[in-house]
Amino acid sequence: MNLLILSANRNLYSTRRLVTAAEERGHTVKVMNVRKSYAVLAKGELDIYYGDHKIENVDAVIPRIGASLTVYGSSMLRQFEMKHIFTPVSSLALVRSRDKLRALQILAKEGVAIPKTAVAKQPTDIESLIKIVGGAPLVVKLLEGTQGKGVVLAESKTAAKSVIEAFYGLNANILVQEFIKEAKGADVRAIVVGNKVVAAYKRQGKEGEFRSNLHSGGHGLPIKLKASEKKAAIQAAQALGLKVAGVDLLQSDRGPLILEVNSSPGLEGVERTTGIDVAGAIIEFIEENYQASKLKNRDKIGA
Repeated sequence: MNLLILSANRNLYSTRRLVTAAEERGHTVKVMNVRKSYAVLAKGELDIYYGDHKIENVDAVIPRIGASLTVYGSSMLRQFEMKHIFTPVSSLALVRSRDKLRALQILAKEGVAIPKTAVAKQPTDIESLIKIVGGAPLVVKLLEGTQGKGVVLAESKTAAKSVIEAFYGLNANILVQEFIKEAKGADVRAIVVGNKVVAAYKRQGKEGEFRSNLHSGGHGLPIKLKASEKKAAIQAAQALGLKVAGVDLLQSDRGPLILEVNSSPGLEGVERTTGIDVAGAIIEFIEENYQASKLKNRDKIGA
């Protein structure tokens, strides 16, 4: 197959691993900086260009699009989809997962367990907002935050009111979420490919830090998931329409609670912690599903 990876930096660990995994299986791989690509549209024409070069003969596209490029990157991905080129992450699923509130709304609607969450722009009664999520301590998150940034633990009601008022004073979009004490500053990242969890590891926050993200100084530990945790991760990915996803969950007394679903999960942490070839699993999934997608599109054209 001819594979195209949409990535702003070909030297990133995840991008390099996908290239290596694909080439080891005999595929041709190119990496394209989606920021430098552009689309051309006319009657019956849906093309993607990189400089003066039209991108052609692509069998499958693997998006590795950063959060800052979600809108533009998803529009370029959509152009490939309209040309019936296979991708394990659709443009719609990408956009859904990047909008934290939209993702949580979908998960809640589909019956996926999440921490109790409240969203408000300028509530007239902040105390009621705090009470609804179970009181302090609680977590306040910026909707636009990434990699653990813009996440604050308010340990008392007074602190919670101050943090919420401060964010509202900055006209920031936030959500207020219950704090799962029994998680003890750790969460689990499960990598879902297709209909199964191919790897998982626990991310433990550093001493005195409730955020477990590795970018915040946490560290990874291998873990064997319970059947209920695997089921929750797969259900979350499917609810958002993602065939490849990094699902973050908390281990609570009432079972797994989904925090977030990432459409471009980093591979470095999970591969180095578990020793599992996640990049290879992604390429294998594309191999198995590319032909089926091609036949489906051919049947649609024939009909």
